[in-house]
Amino acid sequence: MSKKNDSEPKKSSAYSPAEVEDRIYKHWTESGFYHAAPDAPQKPYSIVIPPPNVTDILHLGHALNNTIQDILIRKHRMDGFTAEWLPGADHAGIATQVVVEKQLVREGTTRREIGREKFVERTRDWAFKNKEMILGQLRKMGCSCDWDRTRFTIDEGLSRAVAEVFKHLHEKGLIYRGYRIVNWCPSCRTSLSDDEVEHQDFKSHLWYVKYKLKGSDEFLTVATTRPETMLGDTALAVSPKDGRYKRYVGKTVILPILEREIPIVADSYVDPEFGTGVVKVTPAHDPNDFEIGKRHDLPEINILNTDGTLNENAGKFKGLDRYVGRKQLVEELENKGQLEKIEDYELSAGTCYRCHNVVEPYLSEQWFVKMSELAKPAIEALKSGKLRFHPDYWSKTYLHWMESIRDWCISRQLWWGHRIPVWYAEDGKMFVSIDRPTAEECPGYDPETLTQDEDVLDTWFSSWLWPFSTFGWPEKTPELEKFYPTKVLVTASEIIFLWVARMVMAGYEFMGEAPFSDVYIHGTVRDANGIKMSKSLGNGIDPVEVIKKHGADSLRISMVLATPDGQDPWISKNTFEGGRNFVNKLYQVSRFVMMRLNGRKPVLGELNDKDLVIFDRWILSRLEQTIDSVKRSFTEYRLSNAAKTLYNFVWEDYCSWYIELIKPDTPGQEIRENSLNVATYVLDQILRLMHPFMPFVTEEIYQQLTAVDEERSNETLTFGPWPDSEGKHIDNALEESLKQIQEVVTAVRSVRAELNVPPGKKSDLYVRVNEESFGQLLEDHIQYFRSLVRVENLHCGVDVKKPPLSASSVISGAEIFVPLEGLIDIEVEKKRLQKDLDNLKTQLVKVSKKLANPDFLANAPTDVIEREKLKKRDYEERIERINRNLEQILGW
Repeated sequence: MSKKNDSEPKKSSAYSPAEVEDRIYKHWTESGFYHAAPDAPQKPYSIVIPPPNVTDILHLGHALNNTIQDILIRKHRMDGFTAEWLPGADHAGIATQVVVEKQLVREGTTRREIGREKFVERTRDWAFKNKEMILGQLRKMGCSCDWDRTRFTIDEGLSRAVAEVFKHLHEKGLIYRGYRIVNWCPSCRTSLSDDEVEHQDFKSHLWYVKYKLKGSDEFLTVATTRPETMLGDTALAVSPKDGRYKRYVGKTVILPILEREIPIVADSYVDPEFGTGVVKVTPAHDPNDFEIGKRHDLPEINILNTDGTLNENAGKFKGLDRYVGRKQLVEELENKGQLEKIEDYELSAGTCYRCHNVVEPYLSEQWFVKMSELAKPAIEALKSGKLRFHPDYWSKTYLHWMESIRDWCISRQLWWGHRIPVWYAEDGKMFVSIDRPTAEECPGYDPETLTQDEDVLDTWFSSWLWPFSTFGWPEKTPELEKFYPTKVLVTASEIIFLWVARMVMAGYEFMGEAPFSDVYIHGTVRDANGIKMSKSLGNGIDPVEVIKKHGADSLRISMVLATPDGQDPWISKNTFEGGRNFVNKLYQVSRFVMMRLNGRKPVLGELNDKDLVIFDRWILSRLEQTIDSVKRSFTEYRLSNAAKTLYNFVWEDYCSWYIELIKPDTPGQEIRENSLNVATYVLDQILRLMHPFMPFVTEEIYQQLTAVDEERSNETLTFGPWPDSEGKHIDNALEESLKQIQEVVTAVRSVRAELNVPPGKKSDLYVRVNEESFGQLLEDHIQYFRSLVRVENLHCGVDVKKPPLSASSVISGAEIFVPLEGLIDIEVEKKRLQKDLDNLKTQLVKVSKKLANPDFLANAPTDVIEREKLKKRDYEERIERINRNLEQILGW
């Protein structure tokens, strides 16, 4: 794959993401790097993107989710797989219709005024426009999707697949139409499946209403959380085991206000401990009451219109909003003496997952899918290990839901979506057909007189087909043959029921196998206070703004580093500064290596193992250990752990130690040739390891590094290879020895820094070791770390004495002494330390008082409190260090 002229790297002392990212991404996509051919000989590795809703804008949840997918797909592309990442978007039925209807209201009209055809056309135009904007945002993130295969759940191919599935399941007897209690959203005016209902806790009341026994002065009191629904009561019920009420079973009470006679029945569902032990039965407005009604042959009286107002069955309350009706009804009950009392009550109520208004249990004729049969192979897939969740504890969540699955309400009273492929004759005869039935399909009827069902299908009815419909099903396409099943699904826990489980069921029903073998569940993005980010709370961070400010690589690596595997990340704007600093660190160390190469061809292949000094061997050992660790993390789907391992290797081992160790003592002196070769080789391996995480900066550096190498100048990191470790350089004993040297260097640097020793001044170093072998190790390698600690002469041994006027530090296996005579002015240093100590003590008193203030703790944001706690710890640690240094100086 060759580079084009406009993708040539432009060397600069500072890394400019804005200039680099657009240029490189344009080259990648124009070169067709991300299009996977179905006839390619390599093994496939495929992922289908969880299609973002067209109503969405890119948020940090998308950024995290798609970064993880891109890391996986890029890594396996580098491993030599035919890597296919299929992008797309979801038409988002309810959400999209709500947006467009609000637009119409602002224009002074409604969907019913403009008609179904124009409304659908307008909605489609808006959805397609928004889809392109969202997919453009994914491109800005560097997502290496196969854009040639972009799909949309409402496009022609997928729409046909939806109709095929409906027809298949109907013919199999798994789709039926019936009157059932459904979750009804009065705002969106549509039914919802159980999994589209979010439960929220509300402060409410229990109203105790008195029902008069017919022909008696006695009353039975009922506790209810929804008093307005009593207008649809058709019975009272008691437990057959409740001795208090046995004598009332079979008798009749008078329904308050409406004065309708209703029976008293005994039913085992009733909990004698709830309220008074007597419950009202409203079969049309409660799923449990619906079942009681069926057992006792009770009528079903619906008191609500589809918009949540009370209908003609509510008598004098007809036309009132449900909550206004509730208030007036309660007042009338109180006036009539039929309201015994009102108690405060914590109520968990279902709300619409889109508009967040309280939903109503509502008796309605809807279409349903029988799920229990479909669930059986999906349950077995998990139990047999064919389907795996990462982290594994989500398996229990999946299994619990699948084993207690209920029928799925799939019809929605909307216009935007896949219209139900059912056609009706005037006499009620029904035909299920993908298109308008032909004369052969509806014998005895004129096809042109048939009318199609007005409802559309649940959005998830198209989404559950996504892993195979996107590759051309029901046709047997080469893409379907090559890329199904996919390898992994990356998603959040909120849609395990709504989407993940249903896709598994659909996979087995229509393809005979699961759509993926692994499900990677990542955390939910939260703000610095641990609160879930949301548009309504205004606590979100726009990832596009992060990209503009810091670059896509900074966004990507920051998100992965900040997301502990299996846990929720807490993100603030400062989070992305760490990623930016890391990107810049990698760019700057790469420039250092390339400047030392000075135009020479870099050594990126085999190294001269016979000419390796100890630090060369150490960095190669650390490299191979890192490769093995990262490889394990990928296998275990622990990408945050992989990122942290790489971060530490690059920043600490390579930049802070190895590069510093190979720098010559004398300015202008050349770096030892084979060490420079090692540094270049390791840099190349770092670029490959980091490429899936930070694709832009690694590609830019690689193009600069190989520009002088004719054999490699046309290469790209896109196709790897990903580094592999043969283990030949791994030397655990060597790493342990170097760890000891590093501890000495760190201790000496710390002493010099804390006592304000000028960096250019050298001193002798005395090390009292516990074992002679440690001293010998230091003496043998002093030439390699002399410049790091500014050592003139090294004195090692088990009997080394502490020199006068010296500072000390204790490490594992040794005590270190740094003579300071002539390095610092003792009296000046005493005054400086004392001044710093006094200032820190003042600051510590202030922050301690603040943290002891109950008002501050009660009212300040969590992140502010945490910052103050961190300040306090920092002041305490710095005071301790200064006291230690003062003790040493005063002891002289």
